[in-house]
Formats: sequence, C-alpha cells, structure tokens
Amino acid sequence: MQPDHDRRLGYGLIVDDPSSSRDAVDMTTGIHEAYDRVHRYGPEYGGDEEGNHGMTNHAPMAAEVILRRGLDIDMDRWLDRYVRRLDERPSTGEPIADWRQALGDHHRLPAWTGLFARELRERPWTDVLTHWWPRLLPGMVAGSTHGVIRVGHAVRTLRTGESATALDELAHGLAFWAARYRPLPVSSGEAAVDPRTALDRVPRLADQSGFIAHRIGRLGTLPPPPAGADPMRQLTDLIDAATRAYLAYGPAAPVLLVHTATAPNAVAHILPVLPRDLWAASYATSWSAVAAIVAMYAPAEGVADAGGDPGTASTMLDRAAGHGDEHVLKFTDTAVEAYERRPDPDLLRAAQLAGALIGTPE
Repeated sequence: MQPDHDRRLGYGLIVDDPSSSRDAVDMTTGIHEAYDRVHRYGPEYGGDEEGNHGMTNHAPMAAEVILRRGLDIDMDRWLDRYVRRLDERPSTGEPIADWRQALGDHHRLPAWTGLFARELRERPWTDVLTHWWPRLLPGMVAGSTHGVIRVGHAVRTLRTGESATALDELAHGLAFWAARYRPLPVSSGEAAVDPRTALDRVPRLADQSGFIAHRIGRLGTLPPPPAGADPMRQLTDLIDAATRAYLAYGPAAPVLLVHTATAPNAVAHILPVLPRDLWAASYATSWSAVAAIVAMYAPAEGVADAGGDPGTASTMLDRAAGHGDEHVLKFTDTAVEAYERRPDPDLLRAAQLAGALIGTPE
C-alpha cells in the first residue's frame, strides 16, 4: 500500500504534506467540522464524583485518523454515535498564576485550556509547544498517555495547515495533559540490547489490579531505555517493537496495551517541529511511559498469537473502518505506519488481533 502522503523523514516516518494528499481539501474541511463538534465536550467522561477514573474522549483523535487516512466512515454518523457518551466541557475557572502548582490538578482543566488558548493566539504554535514540552514531558503518562496522544494528532493536523479550530484542539490537548500530569518513577540499571528484549525484561507489578492511577502508585524504579545514538531511530524502533509485542501481551488488557505503541507514535510525529536538543529526553520519557504500561498491564509471560494472514495494509485499514472502535482505528493507523516503515506481517497481525479482542461499538 502506498501511504497517503509520500514525503518522508528518515526512519520511514511520514511527514504530513497537504500537496501530496488526494483528499487534502476534504480532510481540512472535515477535521474543522469535527473539531467544532467535539470541543463542546470535555476530555473525559464518566468516572467518580471527583471526576477521577473516567474514560478519555477519543473523538478528536479518531476523527483525525479517519479523515487523514480517507477511511470509508461517515464522519457525522460516527460522531453522532460517539458524542452521546460524552460530558459537557467544564466551565472556565480562575486563571493560573503558578503553573507548577497547578500541574496535575484536574480541577484546573478549564483554566489550563484558557491559558493555552491565549498563548496560541499570541505566539506561533510551534513556539508554544517548544516552550511547554519540557515542562509537560515528565508527566507523559497523564490521562493514560492520552494527553500526549491528543497533542500528537493535533500537531499532525497543524502540520497540514494552521487554522483556529486546529489551534483550539492543540490547546485542549495540552490542557488535558497538564491537568492530568503524573510523573513516573525514574529509570536506572543497565539497558537491554534491543527494544523488544527490553520490553520483555520490564518487571511486572505483582498486583495488577485497580485503576491506572492505583497501579502507578505501586510502580518501583523503571528500567532504562535501550541505548542508541539517534533518538528518532530509537523511537521508531520502540514503536515497532511495542506493536509486535501486542501479539503476546494484548489479550491481558486489549485496550490499555495499544497505548504502548500509539503514545510513542504520537511523540514521533511531534519531534520534527521541536528542537533536536529535546529529542533525546522525549525518547527516554516515551520509553518510561511504555515500560510503565507494560509493568502495570502486560502478563509476565505472553503467548504470541500468530493469527491468520492479515492481508495488506489497505485491507487492515478497511477492517478498522468496518470495526469503528476508536482504539482499533488509532492502533491500526500506527501499525500500518510501522508496516510501511518495515514490512513485517506481524505488525499487521497485531492490528488484526486488536480488532478481534476489542468489541465493536454499539
């Protein structure tokens, strides 16, 4: 399958280029309309009376995948079904005076949204992102990594063309990340030779019960990232390894474990707009987030599910469109990109397994 956008960085990482997309105009119009609809709602829904332990609003992320990939999904109907579960966006609060003190305070979400919206009106979005990236990076696991993932999808949209709705989406993603900021334990020890070996060696929690916030509190020291000289190469190798590992780990927690691939993939699409001196830390933190999810949800010994012939990358995207679940859509998008980088059928089999394990939407 030929990728929709044919201009690439090294490492097989696609650089979004509207001039090479057959459906660039439709994508631009569609994503603006989708953002307008979903910005009425908050980044989470459900949960307890304090707003904890809810589910993440995936609508803007899935919409970006659907439209960029040109999937055979009626966007309006998909959103009609999805937004029924969402909660209204919280009202505005007092402006943030001390950003350090407000990090991780989910009650300050409206104030964080206002802060980022103002900054994005006043400065280029790449400057705002570069300024806040090192501040937010240690809390990448925020919202089960959905803060950075939402930012990643917004950046992909902005790299095809700037607009007010896309800037608003970036503000929402950054605000969610800041409001749910949660640092991870530090890494120490000797690095493994390759990412898959490193993933297999991550010590699993003895007690893998409770919500993710409970499990994070039980984490000990995390192992260090696999070493290398090129952060982008290391990051794409990690994405590929995590995608393949889903074949062995996925059945233990089908939804949570897709984020071992989709979170670093979001980072990989953000790095090209950031200064290179931020790349190494971005890779190391991505590894820590992936290792934490593996420790909290993966079995001690996974059993690889070889599965049947997954067919082509195009076939897998069509299956994801037919399935319709937001996690299946995003994981298949990541797996197909990995396959375009390194044509290993196991990468597509992982997406096939996710579609079999995760239920279709009602």
